[in-house]
Amino acid sequence: MNELSPLSPSARQSLHPWWKGAAIYQIYPRSFADSNGDGIGDLAGITARLDHVASLGVDAIWLSPFYPSPMDDFGYDIADYCDVDPIFGTLADFDALVARAHALGLKVTTDLVFSHTSDRHAWFATSRARKDNDKADWYVWADARADGSPPTNWQSVFGGPAWTWDARRCQYYLHNFLGSQPQLNVHNRDVQDALLGVVRFWLERGVDGFRIDAINFSMHDPELRDNPPAPPSNKPRTRPFDFQQKIYNQSHPDIPLFLERIRALTDEYEGRFTVAEVGGDDAAREMKLFTAGERRLNSAYGFDFLYADRLTPQLVREAAEGWPDAPGVGWPSWAFENHDAPRALSRWTPEDVDPAAYARMKMALLCALRGNIILYNGEELGLGQVEIPFELVKDPEARKNWPLTLSRDGARTPLPWAAEAAHAGFSDTDPWLPLGADHAALAVDRQEADPASMLALTRRLVALRAAHPALRCGDNAHWVVEGDLLAFDRIAGGETIRCLFNLGGSTIDLAARGDGGIPLVALNGADPALLPPCGALWLQMEG
Repeated sequence: MNELSPLSPSARQSLHPWWKGAAIYQIYPRSFADSNGDGIGDLAGITARLDHVASLGVDAIWLSPFYPSPMDDFGYDIADYCDVDPIFGTLADFDALVARAHALGLKVTTDLVFSHTSDRHAWFATSRARKDNDKADWYVWADARADGSPPTNWQSVFGGPAWTWDARRCQYYLHNFLGSQPQLNVHNRDVQDALLGVVRFWLERGVDGFRIDAINFSMHDPELRDNPPAPPSNKPRTRPFDFQQKIYNQSHPDIPLFLERIRALTDEYEGRFTVAEVGGDDAAREMKLFTAGERRLNSAYGFDFLYADRLTPQLVREAAEGWPDAPGVGWPSWAFENHDAPRALSRWTPEDVDPAAYARMKMALLCALRGNIILYNGEELGLGQVEIPFELVKDPEARKNWPLTLSRDGARTPLPWAAEAAHAGFSDTDPWLPLGADHAALAVDRQEADPASMLALTRRLVALRAAHPALRCGDNAHWVVEGDLLAFDRIAGGETIRCLFNLGGSTIDLAARGDGGIPLVALNGADPALLPPCGALWLQMEG
């Protein structure tokens, strides 16, 4: 088979929905491309650069929030669900982006943040005004305890109590994140109806799917019971949030019923896709709960890899085997990097290993996984984490917990487009965050001219994944975890592709295994007899 002859979109659609096994490219709008010279990326900048995204061979883009927001949490504090923040453009700019993406064969998915809003949202302004208006119960309000202290002992993710006193209502309101991100009362049917109206608004504008942020925070215990203390742990605890078992402030059993309402609505529009972001100590169970059967979300992804300090064969196997090809089990999505986690290349590359070689192996592993794969903008260039000095840090969590919380800004820095241009072609003026000192050398224009670049390899790997049913939607089998060796088969119909990776720093002798097969991918000096450090092999097996 010609390794660069993927099935046509129509042929793939006849076998599986477009999203099953898809490669999705996450765009962080502030840092992708600036079209108007204000140092902040915008929708028009994204539209102008969509040819680059399409050239990767991915199926869809995922846009992080671009809605009106005071930007206390850089867009995840939404003041209006049905508009575009002026720093990113207009609804007309969004429509143009969707039209261009669709013309290039790219689906468009957007973030929905349904656990909380900004305190600048009109809903909250009404809710906090009085206890007897039509939105009084749209947020989570509670009276003080007899001594004036907060209603429960719940702690916020970003540090400190999860309750803030509001003198207008003489009550506390709940916020699981920043104090300016009040918690929606998603138990309230009227709130659910309003949020479903948001979903329909964007569906009508041509959006193909949604990534639903922090959905396990969307409902709390109405009895407002205190969380019990967390058991002892060897892991350092830098936030009060870490000292509790998060039993009552999140993960209420009615959340799946709301997800069923979302799924019923998206199913009214052909080919729409939903994926949940689920973090926390109970993420594995909740991800399966939120995707079980055919009435809930299509997929879910957690933090198996995003916060892992090391990439080990055992980690990969345990994560993958948690999603067997079995009736009623949902479909996973995997990301090694995103806007909330340090760049994987900086977290995982051993000190004695070439980061460029590690980046190649890492991309081959991601593209071999069963499930959807999500590439974060810049991952295709091999970008590493940027060290941001405190005086330039924008991340509110990092500023509050400095230096014990690593700034998320280091993974949110602007993309380098042109090595020799001012600000590497991202903007004509100083960008909102500094570019990485070594990132200009990895710019898109420089890699375009190099057939051996990380960019060229990413295109090739994504194309191979699309071309081979075993890689796109096949099952997992025959796992081998031996020291630094990770091996597994991807199987669909009569096709078997064996994937082998060396995650360590010593050469692994494969001769005794006798794998055979035709190499589709052989990286960093690998061949069927030897896997050097960071070696990666995809072998098409005979028979």
